[in-house]
Amino acid sequence: MDLEEINTLELKQVLILRKDLKMSKGKAAAQASHAAVSAAVKMMKQNPTTFNKWWNGGQMKVVLAVESETQLEEIESRIRRLGVSVTKINDAGRTQLPPGTATALGIGPHNQMDVEKVTSTLKLY
Repeated sequence: MDLEEINTLELKQVLILRKDLKMSKGKAAAQASHAAVSAAVKMMKQNPTTFNKWWNGGQMKVVLAVESETQLEEIESRIRRLGVSVTKINDAGRTQLPPGTATALGIGPHNQMDVEKVTSTLKLY
């Protein structure tokens, strides 16, 4: 993708949290934050042009929900097949969840049209 194409796209970061874990609001916010930062840093290293456009354009993001670990894994797999950057967050186990529990995905930032091919049916968290 060249710079002109990137400039015409709406870039969005999508954060996906598991509802079945029944995380407290603070825990969910922490997991979404881990996903947001991890995905952004990954993109900053992989594709600085896209990262900078997203960063300077307001850092659009949305937080969506899945109902299970299986659904989280399905979304992760489908996003990877599209070639979109994704980061899975596994909890350290210091508070509410067992160590290694998959809690969230951080997707992008990426062209929202591509991301929505996989995420458009998900509800807001």
